[in-house]
Amino acid sequence: MPDSDRDAGDAALLDALFGAAPRAWYVLDENLRLVNLNRAARTLHCLPGDEARGRRLADLAPGFPAEELTALAAEVLDTGTAVTGRLIRGKVAGNGPAPLALSVTLYRLEGRGPGLDPDPGRPIGVAAAVEDITARQGAADRLAIFHDAQERIGSTLDIAPTAQELADVTVPRFADATVVDILDETWRAGPAHVGAVSPDHPLRRAAYRTLHGTELPVSVGRLKTFVFPTPFTQTLADVRPRLISRLSYDEPWLAADPAFGERLESAGVHSMIVVPLVVHDALLGLAAYYRYERPEPFDDDDLELAQRLTDRAAFSIDKARSYARERTIATALQRYLLPQQPPSVSAVDAAHLYIPGGAGSDWYDVIPLSGARVALVVGDLAGRGIEAAATMGQLRTSLRTLAALDLTPDELLERLDDTAERLAQDNAAAAPGTAVSPTEFLASCLVLVYDPVSRRCTAARAGHPAPLVLGPGGETVAFDVPAGPHLGVGGAGYEAATIELAEGSILALYTDGLVSGRGRDTSLERLHLLLAQPGRTLQDLCDSAVYTLVPKRPDDDAVLLLARTHHLTQDNVAVWTFPDDLAVVSDARRLAERQLTAWGLEDLVHSTQLIVSELVTNAIRYGKGAVQLRMIRDRSLICEVSDHTNTAPHLRQARSTDEGGRGLFIVMQLSTHWGTRYLREGKTIWSEQPLPGVEE
Repeated sequence: MPDSDRDAGDAALLDALFGAAPRAWYVLDENLRLVNLNRAARTLHCLPGDEARGRRLADLAPGFPAEELTALAAEVLDTGTAVTGRLIRGKVAGNGPAPLALSVTLYRLEGRGPGLDPDPGRPIGVAAAVEDITARQGAADRLAIFHDAQERIGSTLDIAPTAQELADVTVPRFADATVVDILDETWRAGPAHVGAVSPDHPLRRAAYRTLHGTELPVSVGRLKTFVFPTPFTQTLADVRPRLISRLSYDEPWLAADPAFGERLESAGVHSMIVVPLVVHDALLGLAAYYRYERPEPFDDDDLELAQRLTDRAAFSIDKARSYARERTIATALQRYLLPQQPPSVSAVDAAHLYIPGGAGSDWYDVIPLSGARVALVVGDLAGRGIEAAATMGQLRTSLRTLAALDLTPDELLERLDDTAERLAQDNAAAAPGTAVSPTEFLASCLVLVYDPVSRRCTAARAGHPAPLVLGPGGETVAFDVPAGPHLGVGGAGYEAATIELAEGSILALYTDGLVSGRGRDTSLERLHLLLAQPGRTLQDLCDSAVYTLVPKRPDDDAVLLLARTHHLTQDNVAVWTFPDDLAVVSDARRLAERQLTAWGLEDLVHSTQLIVSELVTNAIRYGKGAVQLRMIRDRSLICEVSDHTNTAPHLRQARSTDEGGRGLFIVMQLSTHWGTRYLREGKTIWSEQPLPGVEE
């Protein structure tokens, strides 16, 4: 076949393919003027047809970015590098307010060789393939917004920030303004409200955003109700979304709330959507989307996207509500389980601060002990939430029970470690299918026992920071308390340390939450300086600690327990030692009477003589070695009898025919409190009686 015939056949084939191609094709010459277009291009409603032949590219597509198109075509003509699938957006008169999306592909046309072009490979124009992808691109845009919402919404466990994330995601890509209102009980972390609510149900403004940002006179958290009947009250009533595609300002529902109608009209709102925030049939609030700058109205596809976005936000808001509710309950439970006010004791003046953070489980206690002593306790449980608060309450109760046995701090922690282990095992057994972290129920604890008679302070700690001790003048007092393992580890012992303190010394017990804000070492130095002010009250020092060390709400609980020591002078204490001979019982009664007379406590002579007689008699009869009687005048009258045996006395109900066995029963009847305190060698039986005219 001659070359001329072959070329003619190729040209005919190309013309046929060009004319019948389903995609719109445009041919531009080297000056970027339209010289040809196919049948599909003539039917493309957004671009001109045959009448545009001879026009420059810049004049071919009114409503589209002419400079961008011209620059792309010129670059393809100059470099020969094709541009494929470039997204071009624009608007065409007569097509309504909705923007169009075109996919544009550009190729350079070159001369074919001898017989057709004297300069083979010379650029002779540009071929442009154009496809209207408005519907497809709209779906892609909506999907991109939803994917963005999946990543951005729910980054916190707070209701208001989560609602604000919904507003930020939707403006300006989906709406010109978004407003989120939350039911009042949801805002306050109350129980979820299942089903519809009444039209006048109170809500809180949780978030908003407009094209101008959030710099509007809108009060977040403000309580409000919607006027009935409006799309808002209808959505509250049936928990169904409302699409108002083309808003008319003479609609009847706007007459119910003229002020709201005026605001819509002044802003130029022409389309709106109201969607309920629903999770598991529980209504949490409403989200409203408005358009006033963007000319295209909301449609059914937009309503579907609004529902998906709102559902995503509702899920995260419900999580935030559940977390806040659990945190509120845990904090309330923790506060209930903590002492409301440290008891008044003569051994120390005490003050405390407790700042709840992330619903942790820090605790503190001031426990009166026998012999005018006092125990100071601070602890910190690793877990959070209701279970951790309940476990903290169990540990605190166990510790108070163990302290009542007058155990030394190291022995007390060993017993408490066993309790913590059992509690962890019980919790694991109660939830066999739940993954429980091995550290979730670990606890730290610091226990100090101060004796105002000897001025000796004994302390032991289980994984807890050591106490800070300052002398009466604010000077630092070294007190090296050996570190022990956390409670709940098991198998390890604890070691106590003892120090003698001057009257007016300050003991500071704290948890990590107090000193973690600005670096532990820096915070401890600041706490030292703060406490070294002898003239200030303990409560003032606690307040200063908050202002200095906790400038913002902490993420963890913070506890500070301060105690200023006192000394019971020798004129308030009397001690006698007797041989193990029953004949000395009368001497003990006589000496007790003489001491009470010297203290001006004649009203207690008879009862005290009975107590002393029974306790000394029992110590001599059932014990061994010398017997010591000690009397302490404190806020009560304390009588203590010590011997060298560890055998505990047993209180029993004597029968009417028994000649003995009533001694401890008499002691119990005459005492407000009594008990046994075990020593390294021997034991002490003690009794307390109220002083005349002194309230406990």
